[in-house]
Amino acid sequence: MSQISLAARRPLLALSALAFAASTHAQNRLDTVVTTATRAPQKLSDVLSDMTVLTRADIERQAFGSLADLLRRQVGFEMIRNGGAGANTSMFVRGADTRHTAVLIDGVRIDSQASSGASWSAIPMAQVERVEIVRGAASALYGSDAIGGVVQIFTRKGEGKPVIDFGIGGGNRGLAKVDASISGRSGIIDYALAAAGESSNGFNARPAAATATFTPDDDGYQSRNASLRLGVQLAAGHRLEASALTSHVNSEYDSTATARTDDRTLSDTRATRLAWAAQWTGALRSELSVGESSERYETQPSPYVTKTRVRTYGFNTSWNLGAAGTLQGLLERREDQLDNTGLIAAARPGHGERHQDAIGAGWTWAANALSVQLNVRHDRDSEFGGVDTGSLAGGYRLGGAWRVQASAGTSFRAPSLYQRFSDSGKATLRPEQARNAELGLHYAAGRDEFSLTAYRNLVRDLIVYVSTPVPAPVPARCPSPFGCYDNVSQGRLQGLSLRGATALGPVRLSGTLDLQAPKDVDKASANYGKLLARRAKTHGSVRAETDVGAWTLGAQLLASSKRTDNLSTRYQLGGYALLDVDAQVALSSQLSLQFKVDNLLDRQYQTARSYAATPRQVFIGLRVTPQF
Repeated sequence: MSQISLAARRPLLALSALAFAASTHAQNRLDTVVTTATRAPQKLSDVLSDMTVLTRADIERQAFGSLADLLRRQVGFEMIRNGGAGANTSMFVRGADTRHTAVLIDGVRIDSQASSGASWSAIPMAQVERVEIVRGAASALYGSDAIGGVVQIFTRKGEGKPVIDFGIGGGNRGLAKVDASISGRSGIIDYALAAAGESSNGFNARPAAATATFTPDDDGYQSRNASLRLGVQLAAGHRLEASALTSHVNSEYDSTATARTDDRTLSDTRATRLAWAAQWTGALRSELSVGESSERYETQPSPYVTKTRVRTYGFNTSWNLGAAGTLQGLLERREDQLDNTGLIAAARPGHGERHQDAIGAGWTWAANALSVQLNVRHDRDSEFGGVDTGSLAGGYRLGGAWRVQASAGTSFRAPSLYQRFSDSGKATLRPEQARNAELGLHYAAGRDEFSLTAYRNLVRDLIVYVSTPVPAPVPARCPSPFGCYDNVSQGRLQGLSLRGATALGPVRLSGTLDLQAPKDVDKASANYGKLLARRAKTHGSVRAETDVGAWTLGAQLLASSKRTDNLSTRYQLGGYALLDVDAQVALSSQLSLQFKVDNLLDRQYQTARSYAATPRQVFIGLRVTPQF
């Protein structure tokens, strides 16, 4: 489609009017303590970044799917998926590529050195207690990957008396889900254990191409996941904590038209961490940690397997100087390892590895209406050398509930091991680097919240796959006869993000609106001045929620304008508007019922060419929380 449909245009106009009174009702409680914005405890009201916090209530309302299904409804996020919930999924934050968002689970970095970026389809919602999102350049805090932002996921943590939670539900197309958890505290030990499973018969993910190339069958998925978190209060101010998460997704996809061929992807994500947090005095605290994550991806029956392991060691400390602010220090080591048969140029064919050592420092200060945050960091990579990053942010309270804030920062993404050492790799690749600046205006009073952020992020040395012309020039750019990765592009990610919340009588309104222009600004490129692939100029959401007796009723509209699927073919993906509805009722103090319908009007749309998106999905669930 070359023009956005009327059905999509109308809700986008509504978004423009309502975004000044919208975001997620439960997400921005000003007394919430967060850690992602500074890597130290801080009240959300004092954060100088464009930040969102998602709670367990937000997660349970989503009911099914992966974490990506929830994140796509947040400001700045766009989801690209090759079919249903178990299919390959990418997330663009403020127009940045999926590899440009740093993802952590309980402080453990999640990344693939083959596909570049986290495996979003394998991150389970059932294990998540809270999500903290920081948008904008954050490499001065987190090192590589944090060009578009940071998503930190926290699993459940035990507190107080034992709590048992059990949920079961199902829906159309064979959707079935079950989850259970137990958490609590006994003396100096706190614990949380959770497990879940979900499956669906799915739908035909490639209907348009079924008669020509692909098998016209339904593409379902099965997932199972579990998490464990244990804490021990060794002494006053000293806590030892261990956490572990495992997730497995078995998803069907269409690869060929061969009869009775069952094409599948098997995705496994694991994360473990051990940390010792110490409060030495009222002003001095520290944390020592070691963590490891792995991502394994396999296709069947085609014989492809790749596995990434990321191991991190960290020590960070903060010292409260009173009126002089708070100083922070950081030492960190990251070790990446990739096993992939395509690594022919590595020192050991089929196996690649590298490490990064980092040192960082930060300072936060506040007095009266003014607050400041400064961070600097140096990362030294075993392959390409050193990268320096920094950020400076400031905020000023204008009086009443208004605050203006501004920030500037630099960031980078290291080339993946596959981009360096595969048959399409180039060992001399440089890191992708970016410079970000933004200006924000925020309002918060009672039930009313409003946030407006303008940003501009210039990314240079973007790594793209360059096809080799036929016949190939002599000497050829790449060892492969087909092409290779190279630093050849520049991007400019700029836009305006709005979010907020208010109440009109008994109705709670929330919403987001993104107006963006992520473009190719490489003057040597044939795509100079064009929007980057699969990015919409306008996208957003509006949600209305109210209580009727014991029921909580909600409806959400999610809309996006048209996008270009591929800059070479200029194929246009049409705009769309989706309506979701949900309802919850407490049948007793221990029993609740949930009803949810995504894509109520059964709209047909695509986020990637030739891949259908999820049609109408109905879910009914029952949740039991016994009290002892």
